[in-house]
Amino acid sequence: MRLSVAPMMDWTDRHDRYFLRLITRHARLYTEMITTGALIHGDRDRLLRFDAAEHPVALQVGGSDPDAMAQAAAFAQAWGYDEVNVNVGCPSDRVRSGRFGACLMAEPETVAACVAAMRRAADLPVTVKCRIGIDDQQGYGPFRRFVDTVADAGCGTFLVHARKAWLNGLSPKENRDIPPLDYPMVHRLKADRPDLAVVLNGGIGTLAQAEAQLGSVDGVMIGRAAYRTPMILAEADRRLFDPTAPVAEPVDIVRRFLPYIDAETRAGTPLIAITRHILGVFHGRPGGRQWRRHLSENAPRKGAGVAVVEDALALVVAARTHMERRLAA
Repeated sequence: MRLSVAPMMDWTDRHDRYFLRLITRHARLYTEMITTGALIHGDRDRLLRFDAAEHPVALQVGGSDPDAMAQAAAFAQAWGYDEVNVNVGCPSDRVRSGRFGACLMAEPETVAACVAAMRRAADLPVTVKCRIGIDDQQGYGPFRRFVDTVADAGCGTFLVHARKAWLNGLSPKENRDIPPLDYPMVHRLKADRPDLAVVLNGGIGTLAQAEAQLGSVDGVMIGRAAYRTPMILAEADRRLFDPTAPVAEPVDIVRRFLPYIDAETRAGTPLIAITRHILGVFHGRPGGRQWRRHLSENAPRKGAGVAVVEDALALVVAARTHMERRLAA
């Protein structure tokens, strides 16, 4: 749990997770949130399938009915996930209308009942991702009461986005940036409850920032920065897990990703569904602009396949070679 990549709707699908696993072998990956209704009544194989290379990987579930959450936990175990996580942090209107997500910060007994039911249904770690509060909740007290109540039901790990969620007045996007970060509140929770694993989320954009937090919490979760500029994870294994781990190079990562892209597109996956996740892999590097432009223009075309990515990669290699020759001159 020292480092993980946050669950992000429309972003951390199985294609993105496979790609991120080529960069870091040890950081824990999370699925997008999946509702209990979708899992019980929808196409579970499509929703839950993942590549074995993604381990360790956790399933994040949204819901508030203990019986339905128990079924979701059983599905997570049957499909081979390493953890099942309860979403108590998403502030969107759609989530709130379904009575799950951040609104459940006001219902710790409901979350506790779900955790207890999930633990009875599956032999998997059941974790909770939450905020430090919502709306008019003031100070440390309500947050601590929420954690204590849920922990008493058997949850030993809390992934805490160190911002309040304003369910009235702010959009989901604004809720990711406008409420101020309060890392000390998360640090206080860890100090008060050393028996719990506490993972800090929110505002972490570099490995250096993550490392700075590890003296006060058990782990750090990175979200948008890991998606938009995935190479910030390149040194994660060496710096946080194994000092002998190799450091991935972006060109090599893409080359290792090509067989996956080829297999998926041949099986009917549109190329754009995969390449949208890798536009930032060469961010700030020679050829990065050409890479993004080529993929953006060509990946959406009907019948596009792995050759589009190979051509984009050739542009990057050419740009890098040109830069190296200029520097050597």
